Amino acid sequence: MDLVTLQNALDNVSFAVLFLTMLLYWSSVAFPKIPFLGNLGTAGMAIASLCIATLLGARWLEAGYFPLSNLYESLLFIAWGITVVHLLAENMSGSRLVGAFTAPVAMGITAFAALTLPAPMQSAEPLVPALKSNWLMMHVSVMLLSYACLMVGALLAIAFLLVTRGQAIELHGSSVGTGSFRDRALRNSPSLAVAENNPASVASLSENNGNLSTALLQKPQATTVAGTLTPQRLNVAETLDNISYRIIGLGFPLLTIGIIAGAVWANEAWGSYWSWDPKETWALITWLVFAAYLHARITRGWQGRRPAILAATGFMVVWVCYLGVNLLGKGLHSYGWFF
Repeated sequence: MDLVTLQNALDNVSFAVLFLTMLLYWSSVAFPKIPFLGNLGTAGMAIASLCIATLLGARWLEAGYFPLSNLYESLLFIAWGITVVHLLAENMSGSRLVGAFTAPVAMGITAFAALTLPAPMQSAEPLVPALKSNWLMMHVSVMLLSYACLMVGALLAIAFLLVTRGQAIELHGSSVGTGSFRDRALRNSPSLAVAENNPASVASLSENNGNLSTALLQKPQATTVAGTLTPQRLNVAETLDNISYRIIGLGFPLLTIGIIAGAVWANEAWGSYWSWDPKETWALITWLVFAAYLHARITRGWQGRRPAILAATGFMVVWVCYLGVNLLGKGLHSYGWFF
């Protein structure tokens, strides 16, 4: 089997595996009492990641340069990045809900690259003069990895909004695994902790603290937060919020490094660090959106709905920066356009 045939087989296999993985993750959410569905989904995402990585490696051997020179190659690279970041996020959160949002995006990107783009756009072509530089791997790979991180982080923020039904809820802390609502109540109130170990003191505690419900000292069955959220749903929401913050916190420095590397490369290739073409302008807009998100989280202490809405907006901005500006058909990044 030659390298071209291997590539054609692998992009179809990657799409099929991601499609099945998406169904497995959705099934695991619909039927949470069947644990092996989520495990199969994780395995499917790992297999898809390996298939795409092998495809890109075969492409590298065939063309003789790092495969990031056209839309087909960049789509596959960003799909691979999403699968890798997904596995990281899922490992950090321990929640299969992550895959219910990331798998459809990875599958859609792979399907667009393998099944929609015409054959001439999928074939490896000689590099244009501007791309014959060592900066190709540095700038483009870092930018695409940053897009993958920011997309996954934004998808987790969207998942947070869906889990909380868009309600403004109070979250405690910014670390993963902060415990259940009952556990947080016990940590925040020493009196409750004493009552937990000495049930006889519950009555006196209720007399001295009329505002504290003894329901917090029981298993969280019907207890609700913010009117309709159960403690279990609150735990999921808090985990999604924390993981989204961490993944975006990983993607933002990569985006910054990628923009700086692109500016240096632009000066080397075109004699100017910044030319305000559409791709550069939207890269700056993307940077500003996620800089605002991190500023709100770090310095203003925002958590929950407001930063999640900002991150969800960033998801659309990333897509405009990565793919949308290609439809304009003008600018210095002409080698990446459809036309």
